[in-house]
Amino acid sequence: MLITPGPLLATINTPDDLRKLDKSRLSQLADELRQFIIDDVSVFGGHFGASLGVVELTVALHYVFNTPDDKLIWDVGHQAYGHKILTARREKFHTNRFYKGLSGFPKRKESIYDAFGVGHSSTSISAALGMAVASQLQGNDERHHIAVIGDGALTAGEAFEGMNHAGATDSNLLIVLNDNCMSIDPNVGALREYLTDITTSQTYNKVKDEVWNLLGKMSKFGKSAQEIVSKVESSIKTSVLNQSNLFESLNLRYFGPIDGHDIDHLVSVLDDLKKIPGPKLLHVLTVKGKGYGPAEKDQTKWHAPGLFDKVTGVIQKKVYDTPQPPKYQDVFGNTLVELAEQNPNIVGVTPAMPSGSSMNIMMKAMPKRAFDVGIAEQHAVTFSAGLASQGEVVFCNIYSTFMQRAYDQVIHDVCIQELPVVFCLDRAGFAGADGPTHHGAYDIAFMRCVPNMIVAAPMNEQELRNMMYTAQSDLVQQGKQAFTIRYPRGEGTMPNWKTPLEAQEIGKGRLISDGEDVAILTIGHIGNYAVEATAMLAKEGIRPAHYDMRYVKPLDEALLHQIFSRFDRVLTVEDGCLMGGFGSAVLEFMANHGYMARVKRLGIPDAIVEHGEQIELQRECGFDAPGIADAVRELLYTGRAIAV
Repeated sequence: MLITPGPLLATINTPDDLRKLDKSRLSQLADELRQFIIDDVSVFGGHFGASLGVVELTVALHYVFNTPDDKLIWDVGHQAYGHKILTARREKFHTNRFYKGLSGFPKRKESIYDAFGVGHSSTSISAALGMAVASQLQGNDERHHIAVIGDGALTAGEAFEGMNHAGATDSNLLIVLNDNCMSIDPNVGALREYLTDITTSQTYNKVKDEVWNLLGKMSKFGKSAQEIVSKVESSIKTSVLNQSNLFESLNLRYFGPIDGHDIDHLVSVLDDLKKIPGPKLLHVLTVKGKGYGPAEKDQTKWHAPGLFDKVTGVIQKKVYDTPQPPKYQDVFGNTLVELAEQNPNIVGVTPAMPSGSSMNIMMKAMPKRAFDVGIAEQHAVTFSAGLASQGEVVFCNIYSTFMQRAYDQVIHDVCIQELPVVFCLDRAGFAGADGPTHHGAYDIAFMRCVPNMIVAAPMNEQELRNMMYTAQSDLVQQGKQAFTIRYPRGEGTMPNWKTPLEAQEIGKGRLISDGEDVAILTIGHIGNYAVEATAMLAKEGIRPAHYDMRYVKPLDEALLHQIFSRFDRVLTVEDGCLMGGFGSAVLEFMANHGYMARVKRLGIPDAIVEHGEQIELQRECGFDAPGIADAVRELLYTGRAIAV
């Protein structure tokens, strides 16, 4: 079912059409755009609240600025649905986040209006500043560069690095601070309190309106008048707020806060800011989920709710006749509390993903022992290292894709210093509809090459629990090695998952099913596909042996010696990158010990894999159950020449 746009929205195919409208019609357009997003996401799914909160801002930005010549950069991109709909993608928007459809985030290959690809937070200021400097170098002083960043994304270090640099330039850069007190979960930290102080100071807001009017009247008289007003404005901000303005201290002209849902005022302010040269910041107050009551009331729940009834607000959930396996993240969250009840030294750390990682379970049960540090992965890792240096047993839970942002800290602050931090990497493998910015494709490769690091992956919920139990044991904590446990997005395989906790022998694999001719070696949850594949092959009289290796580092070398002594055909399967991954580790073992075998590796290829359901992407890359079965047949029915 395709969604029918409102009569005015139906006439807007590009921002050029939008800019032909009389300003008086923008409010109607915003209403129709918001309704279109509600209608579409309720039927087809996707991110929700963030885009509703910036509808008026989106319309105003495209109305005032000459996109795509003026460069508009959205931070993260959860909030860019309105932007996509207004930029020649309305008729295809129903394919958003579906396999082979539109990306859920701005993407340079998709549209000239997507000036920069995003998906991780806090990149917009740096990217927009780079574009602004490039425009200067190319002799274009007229082009505008706008970075739209949320107050949640502003907690990350890169945002401050970008602002610090921007303030030392005269680049034509506008930072729009979309302040809604939310990222996915409520924002935390001193910055939130600082922005709240600005937002709620009635005296300051009254005075700044008067200063704004004065600036508008005087700016036409030249640069000297602007400089005088700037000094007056800055001194008023400082005296009224009893502290220096953070952004002004970075040499960014600060304007606001203003109502982000008053489209007439937004347009007027943006028009004025176009005339003021240099780097500047506009503080805009918005409500995440604006215009849809349930989303305004529970903003975390409605960040990405799935399909729902737009009239009743009831989110659709599948109903099963039998108990279903839990999500791996929930097994992590509940097991962490169980372990923490037994071990008083256990603490939890997550960078702004308490609900996404289920760290919120421990935060509720033990609020003084679980920490949300904001969108600050580097800080999360070094903070964990500091805790571990003083004897705390730290479970640092980060999505695999976001761990990429803290790799130096893993090496420099954890492994070189021999600190036993436990890294629990959620969303390892394909992340699904979020696409390549969120796939956890590289963690096996980049973690296994670091000294003083153990790397493991559970095949099911019981294995995850036992690995967590092993990681917090005295043997590991005194062994001066970090411990990485990676697990995928979504459900496991065991409805009755709460099994007794048992310590594992580190680096010890296991035989799942014995067989002949071919050995299948798997790591992690993807081993369940190998179980399905062996069942398929058994019907053809083919009986491969299947080994769950459990640990990529250290490898179970005793088990590998047995395997290569028995089999001259070996298949490795992983849901990570092939280059440097688990299969590569097996090949290194084979080469180091002089074995001669035909080895085929299945995993994520050396390519950017786009978005889609996990099973669709696994099928595309050839390591779903039928793909594994096909690989076994290929090994059996082709020559015995060595191949990799």
